[in-house]
Amino acid sequence: MNTAPALGCIADDFTGATDLAGMLVRAGMRTVQMIGVPDAPLPAEFDAVVIALKSRTVPADIAVAESLAALRWLQAAGCRQFYFKYCSTFDSTERGNIGPVADALMTALDTPFTIACPAFPENKRTIFNGHLFVGETLLNESGMQHHPLTPMTDANLVRVLQRQTRRKVGLIGHDSVAAGAAAISSKIGKLREQGVEIAIVDAISNDDLLQIGAACADLQLLTAGSGIALGLPQNFRRDGTLAVQPGDADALPTISGLRAVISGSCSVATQAQVAHMIGTGAPAFAVDPLKLAAGDDVASAALAWAAPLIAHGPVLMYATAAPDSVKAVQAELGAEHAGALVEQALAAIAKGLVTQGVRQLIVAGGETSGAVVSALGVAGLRIGPQIDPGVPWTASLGDPSLALALKSGNFGSVDFFTKAWDQLR
Repeated sequence: MNTAPALGCIADDFTGATDLAGMLVRAGMRTVQMIGVPDAPLPAEFDAVVIALKSRTVPADIAVAESLAALRWLQAAGCRQFYFKYCSTFDSTERGNIGPVADALMTALDTPFTIACPAFPENKRTIFNGHLFVGETLLNESGMQHHPLTPMTDANLVRVLQRQTRRKVGLIGHDSVAAGAAAISSKIGKLREQGVEIAIVDAISNDDLLQIGAACADLQLLTAGSGIALGLPQNFRRDGTLAVQPGDADALPTISGLRAVISGSCSVATQAQVAHMIGTGAPAFAVDPLKLAAGDDVASAALAWAAPLIAHGPVLMYATAAPDSVKAVQAELGAEHAGALVEQALAAIAKGLVTQGVRQLIVAGGETSGAVVSALGVAGLRIGPQIDPGVPWTASLGDPSLALALKSGNFGSVDFFTKAWDQLR
């Protein structure tokens, strides 16, 4: 029996990797998430492996090099199909990194065609006529135009991607998608005849994702958000390489211990979640970037504050702030410097909390999650049940055993921080 993973995935940030892995588990693939390119074989038998990089906002040449290293490892592991995962808001800079990484992966795999589909309807990310919507609002009017690192000022994904790639970009419109997998495959054939190498694909429902997934069964490379993952396990089940059924792939070991939330994201969704948790009376400590810049030992102060409180329930450590406050800090310190200071402090706090006995930890924000898992020395994550669309609980591989929920800033309901614990009972 072939025990190699069928699907190998490369994600451009940590929470995005967890999002994708959770979708695969939900659809019945036993999935492991590795933190960075592994230096050893897989620790157990899995149907899919997701390598989490921190490449969304680094220079394009670094993102390409790291993604190619991940691809080589996945090829050596025996994967048969490959998946480049980016955010459902398609955010990157004008120069990349989505286009350059997709180009490099296509070249390395010698594949002539792929799709690009960040749609995730359950989280209100839909694509119609090539335009990305957040709810009923165009991407460039959704608040993403103010993103501090990757502002998105154009909702037309064909235009956005064409500015990042030398390959011809086309569109598979919703008329083809609604007609089903055969119509999508036919449209792919016509686009290829026209010289198109990457096609944006419309999707407004989960059924669309299932049809797109079926149509892409024979593509060697997919580029997408996490939504398309719902439509891929059916292909492996159909060809006999996947025996696990949906509902049987998300078992996690029982992990007991103290609880904490660490929030570095400044997204609108996370701001509301932080406010909700504080509103319940939960103890909360605000991490001030200006104090960090002044040399104050904020991490030690936060841990000393938490020590007498944490045995009585979850504590919240947060650097989450409103856009005006973030801009003011960035104007004084510089965006990169401010971000690095906060990430380092939150990572140090997380490490200290684990020393104090925390074993169940929620982390909000992709960059923050990356910094935290790196500081904790987590090599990989076994993916468990979904808390909210795109956010599952996970269990760390190795010691100490930790239950981790790594949440993208834009994901989760208002009460996410307070309800997530119920999944672990």
